[in-house]
Parts: sequence; structure tokens; C-alpha cells
Amino acid sequence: MTLTNSELTFLSTPTTLVFGVAIVLVTAVFSFMIWKRNHFAAATGWLEALRILIVALVALTLNQPEWRETFKPDNKPVVAVLRDDSGSMTTEDIVDPENPASPARSRESVAAALTTNESWSSLSENFEVDIRSFATDAEGTDLSAAINDVVEQFPGLRGLVLISDGDWNTGDPPSRAATRLRMSDTRVFTVPVGNEIRLPDLAVTAFDAPTFGIVEKPVRLPFSLTNTLPREQSTTLTIATSNGETITREVTIPAMGKIRETILWSPKSVGDFELTLTLPEIEEERDKTNNQLTAPIAIRKEELKVLLIDTYPRWEYRYLRNALERDPGVEVSCLLFHPDVDAVGDGPGYLESFPEADKLSEFDVIVLGDVGLMPNQLTDADVTALRHQVTTQASGLVLLPGFRGYQNSLVSTELEALFPVLLDPAQPRGWGSATPGQFELTELGARSLLTRLEDTENANARIWTNLPGFQWYAGVTRAKPGSEVLATHSSETNRFGRIPLIVTKTFGTGKILFMGTDGAWRWRKGVEDKYHYRFWGQVARWMAYQRNMASDELMRLFYSPDRPQSGQTLSLNANVMSVGGEPLQAATVIVQITSPTGKVESVRLQPGGEEQWGLFTGVFEPDEPGDYQLLMTCAENGGTLETKITVQGTSLEKVGYPARYDVLEEIARITKGEMFKTPDLEAIKAALSALPAPEPIERRLRIWASQWWIAIIVLLLTIFWIGRKATGAV
Repeated sequence: MTLTNSELTFLSTPTTLVFGVAIVLVTAVFSFMIWKRNHFAAATGWLEALRILIVALVALTLNQPEWRETFKPDNKPVVAVLRDDSGSMTTEDIVDPENPASPARSRESVAAALTTNESWSSLSENFEVDIRSFATDAEGTDLSAAINDVVEQFPGLRGLVLISDGDWNTGDPPSRAATRLRMSDTRVFTVPVGNEIRLPDLAVTAFDAPTFGIVEKPVRLPFSLTNTLPREQSTTLTIATSNGETITREVTIPAMGKIRETILWSPKSVGDFELTLTLPEIEEERDKTNNQLTAPIAIRKEELKVLLIDTYPRWEYRYLRNALERDPGVEVSCLLFHPDVDAVGDGPGYLESFPEADKLSEFDVIVLGDVGLMPNQLTDADVTALRHQVTTQASGLVLLPGFRGYQNSLVSTELEALFPVLLDPAQPRGWGSATPGQFELTELGARSLLTRLEDTENANARIWTNLPGFQWYAGVTRAKPGSEVLATHSSETNRFGRIPLIVTKTFGTGKILFMGTDGAWRWRKGVEDKYHYRFWGQVARWMAYQRNMASDELMRLFYSPDRPQSGQTLSLNANVMSVGGEPLQAATVIVQITSPTGKVESVRLQPGGEEQWGLFTGVFEPDEPGDYQLLMTCAENGGTLETKITVQGTSLEKVGYPARYDVLEEIARITKGEMFKTPDLEAIKAALSALPAPEPIERRLRIWASQWWIAIIVLLLTIFWIGRKATGAV
């Protein structure tokens, strides 16, 4: 830098200036009078002169003297050109307007052509041009970090050219970096590359196969397809299994729309399989990399245990018991109270009393019918055991009330928190009607697999509309917060809206379903048990899903979510029992996790708490996609349990999506720059050349605030005081 000017300046105000002059003059007058009174003695004269000097220096301090130096930078101002090299820039959606039939160019090729050294050489006389790219190795695009890196490297940055599609998906919002540039008077000129309209494409956007299925039982494979073409597209979808089996489905995807449907697959053998869903390519597609998704699934034998508890053998109880008993993969146990006599139901599969804790823990699903906390029914200990089973053992609980209203007595017990609805205390026995009522699926219920009685949404909606009605429903006020209402009464309402009839909820590690009517057995009319069994079979398997992820005689490991994504927190839950079958309160439970690349990590699971014996919990965050091998060990019972978790990779970079002009326009607006929708290099360079010259650099020495200035005044005061002592003035 070259020094161009230096001067002494004051930051005074009229008040400080007048006050400073006044106190100096007053001091001078009084000093002269003192000198005269002492007959113009030399010593007195020097002391009074020193007094006037000290007061003058204080007056100068009040007016803030500064020594200012101005320098002219020797280096050229810096202009940075940033090119986006992220994954979304590979999208080929830039068409030559003069030749629309020509192949579309990729965004990265256009950006590369705009950032050659030759393109910016004409600015080299007046600027130092720095051309760089960002997001070359990152999984996502962090526009804010890319801008901040340039600012930190070049503090005197004059201008920034950002060539990007505006797709940022990680880091701080770019507006924060733009605000920082605005404060330093650095303007950003943005050049968007890419089309604002999404490419014509057919895509498989989701394939949510369950973690495991049951051999010879239909497995529902939900999938989502997206169509960005201006017309509907009919095609044949294919799911191929790793053992050579093929399933096909004719689908029609609406124009510029999306469908979500389900394919049923009945596996014939036990084992680990890979399912590959393929959507045939069409000529108009610009991106053919998203027409296929693969998901692993484990097929095993089913050993589902269900406990039915009720007071009277009503029709719903009878048909539900018969349907489950005919299922070879389900073992049904029944506890039928007879409140009028001191006895319980007897026969094959019937229990003589409420099961003890070690036996209760074996049940995956418990159906609690029209039964409550009453004589010859449930006891306080039974209620506590039921809550513990759902909370810590991941069992499912079905609440199936009846017209006797016994379940209302549970509202004042520990089970009250498990109810997903508020029961009406004024109507404990519910409502009956001579005219059959109908279910009406909610928007959530229309998408739920629990209420899926047919394979497509339209067919399923028709089935629910035409199901035989019910003539009794429970007295329900409303659903509790956090619950999911799948179906309501089609016509009956209260001040909270439609009466909720099918409601689900998660509590602790278990799942709960409230069925507000006992008339589902009527669905058998004309179709036998097709819909009745399908519904209850889906409910039972949905509730037992987590418990059956991985288990043996001593331990059970389940996790959430069951289809984790890389970077997503995975909750690990384990039920650990002693050799005798009792839940352990304290134990050393360790899960050793081996990543797809061989990295080993251990997670020690912590006890769930005093009221959650046998439950141990922990968290793990997978950082890469692929298969993770889990080995759980417990020192106290000597048990080991192995399982595999498949972590899906999520790509933050979306190929084929529209360019985000709004992001780039906001950056330019905040920094008082400009967005060039057309990549005109000459116009961009002209805008850079028109930037005002950088301001000269100033250095200011604040004399009034420096330590040496204060030291001089203190020194003079000291000399003055010593002089007065020496002359006998004090």
C-alpha cells in the first residue's frame, strides 16, 4: 500500500470546542493572577504555565484528536467466479431455443463454458479474477459455505459471480451469506443455469417394502410413482425377486401427477431376498436413472401369539377367535370372564386366569374386549401388567369395547394413558341404532395399510362405502392429541366433529388400536371372512411387527424407524430376560454394530427405568447406506442375538428437478447485485467493470484514547504537584 495523505483531525462538537476554549482561557486568567500575586516569581510562572498546558491537553482530549493516514492499495481488486459442480448440475435440461430438436445440454457443461480462463481474461487489467468450483466432493450443495469461503480468503472482495442452479440442500440459508456481503459492500451477480420446469420423466419415488414377511402370507409392497409428462401414462410395473420370481401390475399414472399403490406378494420359501421394482423406460424421458428401486426383505415362519380377553362370547369375539385360530401362523389364547359367576371360559386354548408376567410377555397382541376393573374381571395387578407389557415389551393392545361399557372403568386406572380416545362418561354403554351406521375413512385412513381391504385406493374406498353397517358404537367424545384417526362415523357428530371409530396410537414401545364398534363381524355377509379376517390379520401383524424384528428365547431387539436412512437417528430397543424368564432390571447389554465398510462401533443400551423392567434403550446414527450387522450380547444371561439392518442411502442431489431461480434472485437482491437470466458474459463483465473503485484504506491513531497520551497527562500532573510542594504553595 502507498501512503497518499496524513493529517491531524479532531472529532469535536460545538459544545466540546467552546467548553475547551473556555476552560483554557479561564485557567490562563487565574494563573496570571496567581503569578502576579507572587510578584512574578520565576518558579510560580513555570508552575502556572504547566497548569495551563495540562488544562489545554485535557481540552484537546475532549475534542478527540486523531492522526489519520490514507493509503492506496497496490493490488488489484478481486473478483471471484463461483461455479456449482454439485450433482444436480448434471441435469440435462438446457435446450437451444434456435434448435429445439437438438439434444439438451447439461447444466454443468453450460457452467463450464462460462468459467474458462479465456472468458474472463479481458478483466485482468483492472481486476484479479479468481475462478473456482464448489461441491465437487460433497454429498450436498452448501451455497452459504461456498460464498463464505471466498469472503474469508479475499477480505477486499469487490464482486462475486455465482453460476449455479440455485439448488442448496445443506448448511445455512444463502441469504445469511448474502447479508454478510451486503455489509461489506460486495455485490453478487448470479447466473442461473437450468430450466425452471421439471423434465418430462417417469420415476419410482418410493418402494417401502417391510423389513420382513411371513412365508405363504401375502406381503404388501407399497410403492409411489411420479409422472411429469403432460399426459397420463399407462405401463406395466415389474417386481423381480432375487430367486427369479416376477410380479407385474398394470398402472396408470395421471399427467403431472403421482400415485401410491400396493402390490401383494406371497413368498413361497424362507430366506433373505432382494426385491427390485422396475418402471419401463419411455422415449420422452430425460432421466432414466430413477426408474428402478431395490429393497431387501427377510421371509420367515410366523409364530404370532394373540391373547383375547372378554366377558361374554359376543359375535365379534366368536368370529375373531375363529378367524385367528384358522390361521396356521397364529397361536390364540382366550380368557373369557363370566362376571355373573365366579368362573371363566373353559376349553382348548382357554386360560384359567390372567397370565403371570413371564407368560404375559410371550403375547405379541392382546385384544381387550368389553372388560374392566370389576369383580370377577381384571384386578389392579392385571391392569399394571397390561400397561407394562405394552410400554416395555412392544406388544400391541386392541381396545374393543362393548355395549355393557365395562371398559369405561379402566379410564381411572393406569391404562387411561393408553386410550387413544376420550370416552364419554355420560354414555358408558355407547349408542345403539335401528339404522345401521357406516364407517368413513379419513384422509389418513385412506392411505393406511391397516384399512387396506383391496389393493388400489379406489377399490378400497368402494369396499368401505359398501361394507355392511353396524348398529352399535362406543360413546366417544374425541380422539386424544397424538392419535391417528383412520375412520369415523359417516353421519354422527358432536361438538368436536365426526365420532372417531378406528383410532391408533403409539405408547412406549407398543402400539394401540381402538375399535369403536363390535360390528365388524357383519363384514362377512356375502364374502365369508374375506374382509373381516383381512382387517384383523393386518392389525395383529402390524402390532407384532416390531417385536418380531429379531428375537430368541432370552432377548428381543427392535428398532425405529424400520427403514432407516443414512444420517437418521436410529432408536434401539431391547427386551432382555433372565434364564428363568424374568425381565432383567439391570444388565450389561451391548450392541456391536459393523458398518458396510467394516467399521465397528459399540452401543451400550441403558435400562428403561424402574417401571420398565426388561427394557433397554439406546441410539445409533448410521452415516453410510448399506447393510449393518448387529450383534447384541448380555453378560447376565449369556445370550447373543444377531440381526441385519439395511440403511437406505438418501441422495440430497436431485437430478431432473427445476432450477431454483428464486434463490439466486434473492442473493442478488440482498447484495444490490443483479441476476442475469441469460448467460451473457459481456453484460456480466460490463456490470463488474462498472463497480465503483475500492475506497482508500484509512488508518487512524486515536491519540485521545492511547495509553501514552494518558501517561503524559498523568506525568505532567505529577510534576505540577511536586513543583507546588517544592515552592511551598501547598
